[in-house]
Amino acid sequence: MNRLTLIIITVVAALVLGFGGRYLLLGDAQQPARPVAGKALVGGPFTLTDQNGQAVSEKTYAGRHTLVYFGYTYCPDVCPLGLQVIGEALDIYGEKGGDTSKVVPLFITVDPERDTVEVMKGYVENFHPAMQGLTGSVDQITQVAKAYRVYYAKVKDEDSSADYLMDHTAITYLMGPDGGYVGHFGHTVTPEKMAEKLAETLN
Repeated sequence: MNRLTLIIITVVAALVLGFGGRYLLLGDAQQPARPVAGKALVGGPFTLTDQNGQAVSEKTYAGRHTLVYFGYTYCPDVCPLGLQVIGEALDIYGEKGGDTSKVVPLFITVDPERDTVEVMKGYVENFHPAMQGLTGSVDQITQVAKAYRVYYAKVKDEDSSADYLMDHTAITYLMGPDGGYVGHFGHTVTPEKMAEKLAETLN
């Protein structure tokens, strides 16, 4: 392999990883995160506030699997679709005999400045009764996003300081009852595929 070919491969790899994109969209395959000593570096301790104003942490969900999605309520398309898929997947899993009480869907905002407790409460009610919307301070969101290796950034509208979009990673993490990484789903995953993975993992 000559030097030019190596440079081209490196540049393409960087583009695939989503640098500069509106969303970081991964495929449907449950690709493992990069492991170190056999353990994927995804997840970790956090302290946030749910849509009812209650303080929560990773310990709140111990003993149950979680489906974790990062986004924001002003998201025009990707976030609503991702949360809809999660809700439908849970329904399908339950209809096929799965115990949905063992799975908690979590929607964590990357826009805490606008996504208050009240805003999150009204938003998550549109998707699934079990879904929890988590917000917090800017520092708390920074910490949890770093733990889950999630990219996000504000994209300001030049015509208005109040209206803006957020670039962000658009994948759903499946975490185990111990808080450890199990797998993830890309943006194009179907509810059926997600439900199938839940059955494979939990049953």
